[in-house]
Amino acid sequence: MKKIIVVFLSFFILSKANAQKVTGTFTALANQAIRIEGFNGFQTYLIDSDTTDANGNFKLNYANKDIGMGYIITSDNKPFIIILSGEDILLQGVSPSNVESINILKGKENQLFAQYAKEHPRREQAISAWNYLENIYNNDSLFQQQKESLKAIHQEKLRINKEDTQFLNKLPANSYVQWFLPIRKLVSNVSIIAQYHTEEIPATIAALRNVDYNNPRLYKSGLLKDVIESHYWLLENMGQPLDVAYNEMNISSDYLIRNLIKDEKKLNEISQYLFNLLEKHSLFKASEYLAVKLLTQNSCVLNEALSKQLESYRKMKVGNIAPDILLEGDVFINGNPTKTISKLSEIKSNYTVVLFGASWCPNCVEEINQLLPLYEKWKTKGLEIVFVSLDTDKESYKKYTEKLPFLSFCDYKKWDTKPAQDFAVFASPTFFLLDNNRKIILRPNSVKHLDTWIEFNIK
Repeated sequence: MKKIIVVFLSFFILSKANAQKVTGTFTALANQAIRIEGFNGFQTYLIDSDTTDANGNFKLNYANKDIGMGYIITSDNKPFIIILSGEDILLQGVSPSNVESINILKGKENQLFAQYAKEHPRREQAISAWNYLENIYNNDSLFQQQKESLKAIHQEKLRINKEDTQFLNKLPANSYVQWFLPIRKLVSNVSIIAQYHTEEIPATIAALRNVDYNNPRLYKSGLLKDVIESHYWLLENMGQPLDVAYNEMNISSDYLIRNLIKDEKKLNEISQYLFNLLEKHSLFKASEYLAVKLLTQNSCVLNEALSKQLESYRKMKVGNIAPDILLEGDVFINGNPTKTISKLSEIKSNYTVVLFGASWCPNCVEEINQLLPLYEKWKTKGLEIVFVSLDTDKESYKKYTEKLPFLSFCDYKKWDTKPAQDFAVFASPTFFLLDNNRKIILRPNSVKHLDTWIEFNIK
């Protein structure tokens, strides 16, 4: 027993010895709870907590396993981002909500991080201003002859970019801040590149594809979600036809799978997130490709939940037969109960649109408002609509469907409703276009997409 106690105490003492401190004073936060949280993939977790004293002093600890990005948060719920790099950190200021008041008195990596966080946005702002002027001097006849001024603008832009690059290049070798700031810059520049520097899109896509998802620093950075979302957002918004965008997304998914193939846990976690993201944005061809790729990849080991989700999704590919829907719940037309049909297969039409949505879904409301003026036109072309509601409240469902002149159905089970599970629906709104044999003809990503297809294919 004594031996066990000695071992435990030794471990405890060693743990404390290996712990790094985050200490400081927030003068506006006397006798308040304060905590430090870290990132772990898509999640955050509590590292340590304390209560400030009467003067706002606090002390928090973190260990080597916590190295990465973290944030200090207090009762005002305004986080202050810090780098947990293995160094002690000393802060002094009014409160995390007053970022300008906080001085980093100790912690070299955090001092460098704070410096870049202040300087980089100012450089970006200056670059934007110079870009504006450059455009004027290039295109306005009043200024086009001012070649020296245009040259000066170009040189200043080069100087600013060089200054930013030099700062990053001088960061301590193998430090966390050296890895973090360039990838943060890559992610934060995506929207600017898509709007103003389209010539940089190919290089940016290449850089995003080369992100190492196995790097433990990425997992602890809080950037995992941002890297994925900005990558596929750029592919969707790079100014190319949708088929081209889908092809690029599929290439990126191939890169991601190859990168993660040796880490089962990360493969499942990240693939699940990406699949749901693509579904949420109605990028069904890309989510379908990802699902089939994962299911047919021999070296992929998928967990049961993800495998089941992807298998059900594969069943709903274009060309497959959609499941029948038993209307075992409230069936309305214009908000009034109807018993004209009891299942989807009883609808007599050349085409049927099955739309999953809900009154609580803003995008659903928007899409249905676009759909209503088109319904009569579609009906003359032999097309009918069935709205499957994911509502849980009867009054909300009834009120919402008062304006719907086509069949609507709800059993108030939200995502647990059998039709949503049978159709592998994970986002709303979700559309399916079926022929009279319930064969899936199209998975439209919007009413506009559906209307374009109808106009082109149904005479």
